[in-house]
Amino acid sequence: MCCFSSLSIKVEEDNGYHHPIKHEKALKRERDEDEYNDFLDHEKKVKKRKQEEDDDRNKNAGLFCNVCLCLPLCLRWEEEKCTDGSKWRFLEHKGPVFPPPYEPLPDRVRFYYDGKAMKLSPGAEEVATFYAKMLDHEYTTKDIFRKNFFKDWRKEMTSEEKSKITELKKCDFTEMHEYFKAQSEARKQMSKEEKQKIKEENERILQEYGYCVMDNHRERIGNFRIEPPGLFRGRGDHPKMGKLKRRIRPEDIIINCSKDSVHPKAPPGTRWKEVRHDNKVTWLVSWTENIQGSIKYIMLNPSSRIKGEKDWQKYETARRLKKIVERIRAQYREDWRSKEMRIRQRAVALYFIDKLALRAGNEKDEGETADTVGCCSLRVEHIRLHPQMDGQDYVVELDFPGKDSIRYYNKVSVEKRVFKNLQLFLENKQAKDDLFDRLNTSILNKHLQELMDGLTAKVFRTYNASITLQQQLKELTSSDDNIPEKILSYNRANRAVAVLCNHQRAPPKTFEKSMHNLQTKIDEKKKQLSAAKKELKAAKADAKTLRDEKSKRAVETKKKAVQRISEQLMKLEVQATDREENKQIALGTSKLNYLDPRISVAWCKKLGVPIEKIYNKTQREKFAWAIDMTDEDFEF
Repeated sequence: MCCFSSLSIKVEEDNGYHHPIKHEKALKRERDEDEYNDFLDHEKKVKKRKQEEDDDRNKNAGLFCNVCLCLPLCLRWEEEKCTDGSKWRFLEHKGPVFPPPYEPLPDRVRFYYDGKAMKLSPGAEEVATFYAKMLDHEYTTKDIFRKNFFKDWRKEMTSEEKSKITELKKCDFTEMHEYFKAQSEARKQMSKEEKQKIKEENERILQEYGYCVMDNHRERIGNFRIEPPGLFRGRGDHPKMGKLKRRIRPEDIIINCSKDSVHPKAPPGTRWKEVRHDNKVTWLVSWTENIQGSIKYIMLNPSSRIKGEKDWQKYETARRLKKIVERIRAQYREDWRSKEMRIRQRAVALYFIDKLALRAGNEKDEGETADTVGCCSLRVEHIRLHPQMDGQDYVVELDFPGKDSIRYYNKVSVEKRVFKNLQLFLENKQAKDDLFDRLNTSILNKHLQELMDGLTAKVFRTYNASITLQQQLKELTSSDDNIPEKILSYNRANRAVAVLCNHQRAPPKTFEKSMHNLQTKIDEKKKQLSAAKKELKAAKADAKTLRDEKSKRAVETKKKAVQRISEQLMKLEVQATDREENKQIALGTSKLNYLDPRISVAWCKKLGVPIEKIYNKTQREKFAWAIDMTDEDFEF
């Protein structure tokens, strides 16, 4: 049996790609032994609890035999270590769950073209339903979405359908749309028994397909279901939005498991594309999607051993950066005056990555055509220099499409030497020319590795995000605040990080309605408070006149009622403020990927905030290692 030290982890980025990072002996030397011992202490705390939970969960999981379920997460990190780069010795699972086949629409649900009913072939009808389901969505109003959909839809049509259906604007999907809306409402109106039956079936599928055995341990799999076909949405103004995401079939699937395991069986009448036995990777299933040609993976759940150790290591790397960041900053400030243009450009780019948490750039998936840029790929057209602006000196205005085509716009005052260098970089260049024409990500990453083992632009983002959260929590939170006020302060601190990292979102479709409902509750609560105060005033007058115990008790009762309603009103008002401030900010991305969870856990423990108010159940499972090992005095 084998376990794996953090030195042998191969980092898998959020987008599903594997990016190997070298872990030299220096990393091991620099690791804080006390921190690692904390992990062992944490695991001893939860050992009994995990054993009981896993034993209960495994009773009906007939797939696995002779599996050790009792050893806690991080203690498994300390089992016999593998020095050959292997991630596992034994891996067994049941493969993926495919979406159900397409069910044709009832004859009464018709598609119309140019005002006339038209029966579509099954392939064309299925793709038409994807569009029909989205009729009330903003996407279907966008020209690029409509153009891409129609082009891909025509590929699924018969020659007869192609000759008739030539313009999307003449297509009427209304009956289809109404049918799916009715189906959705019917699901909402299902009886308790019907919902329970579905829940039981989902649990059966989870127990069969949602777990694997890795080195004698039963591990939860992340998302074991293959995504159904549909229309690609993308984020921001992605040029491929509206294109058809084709149905993934067994023939597209690569299975990864150990040779001596029971291999997953393909559905009857089909076969897998390939069955591999690669223990240098941690994915179980992979396939290539058709939109951008990127590889998708089924991997272990975030609460698994490998994912937990990788998370811990990521934040420890960011903490190592904290120890030398001032030295790095002093170095790149000195490099601003270098006689070599390439060094000056590298130093200014590193300043942007550090100060503005920019991505390095050139991080596109293979086949992506979206014009997205990062720091190294900034062009002249993306930057404007203002010697003075809004009462500030040396202002740089950045405006460019970032990751997922999300617009990055920022006006920031920079140091004079940075400003002068940028003026130099812009000389004699056209709008489409590179700002940093002597720099690319390979050069930058090589330099970062020389500064610190394992250092990347993402480590800078993680460091700056985590340190910003910690500083903001100290500034915004008071121990005298009540729980809702503390949570508001936490979300404001989190929002400062999300703004730094440019984590944006469109306001939810239901935002205005939910805010209206919340305001209605606030108005009603204010009326209740006004009435309660009048009753308290009357009770005090009665008590002053009667001077008996009954009237005194009545006053106390009314006081408590006023206090209770005041607290309820304050909670609603805080909730309204929080929603309004966060309507266009995505707090979840930074919370899950860039913020050391130990900062949040320590804050909760120090200020008496229930951890459930910060992390939901899934997030608590992902960060179980941090929750159990962190005390209130933790400092990032």
